[in-house]
Amino acid sequence: MSVTVRVPAKVNVQLAVGPPRPDGFHDLANVFLAVGLYDEVTATPAASPRLTCTGPDAAHVPLDDSNLAARAARLLAAHHGVQPAVALHIAKDIPVAGGMAGGSADAAAALLACDALWDTRTPREVLLALGAELGSDVPFALVGGAALGEGRGERLTGVKVGGTFYWVFAVADGGLSTPAVYRAFDRLRPDAPPPAPSPALLDALRSGDPHALAPTLVNDLQPAALSLRPTLADTLACGTASGALAALVSGSGPTCAFLAADAGAAHRVAAALTASGTCRTARVATSPALPEVRR
Repeated sequence: MSVTVRVPAKVNVQLAVGPPRPDGFHDLANVFLAVGLYDEVTATPAASPRLTCTGPDAAHVPLDDSNLAARAARLLAAHHGVQPAVALHIAKDIPVAGGMAGGSADAAAALLACDALWDTRTPREVLLALGAELGSDVPFALVGGAALGEGRGERLTGVKVGGTFYWVFAVADGGLSTPAVYRAFDRLRPDAPPPAPSPALLDALRSGDPHALAPTLVNDLQPAALSLRPTLADTLACGTASGALAALVSGSGPTCAFLAADAGAAHRVAAALTASGTCRTARVATSPALPEVRR
């Protein structure tokens, strides 16, 4: 018997970042939108813990105890007092270290897959709390859809989305360190105000209108990411010139996200980005998206 869980990537349509807290984290107003690029994690009974990974950039995924999926399995097992005797296989399709929460998606998928495999029937609120122990983006990866994340991003409030949004994601060569991006943010914005969600953005999501959403997109980490990877400005400019309604760095980067008016526009933007040489590849996806458990 095995259980496979498919969990989507995310884009931050609003990422408002406050000053650093005493614990080193930052308070956020983080509007997550799950998008249809997925990692799959399959959990199978095993005599001892094992972890494997295939897919694009799999060579860059750690297979030791630092991997978030492996940590998730151990954390859930410890919570229930069972042995973490499970083989986890990650089928990777979310860009690695790309600002789209691929590692958090894998952790969420491992929690859901092991919970089903071990029949531990963990309550949702407990899974969310365990996810928050693993990382700030893991709770959202467990639920998908759209949500406002506050605190360091782990305190979630569901957000209504009135339709389907079309996105293009330009994948860069190499990753960006999230801690390094936050350090650059602190240097660039030492007077950052307390973060607050944008009513205009939340209204635009509810309307389902990409033309209303486009001018509200904002990522406070974008200047920091651009300071560390200036060539991303060329990627952003190319996508905008080819017809995207809006462009921004996804999370801490270096993946760039482009909002398109419809499916046809998204494919035209993706083709232009791929031909431009400003990114490694460009992927079209829709949002919102949800996790899926398959036995």
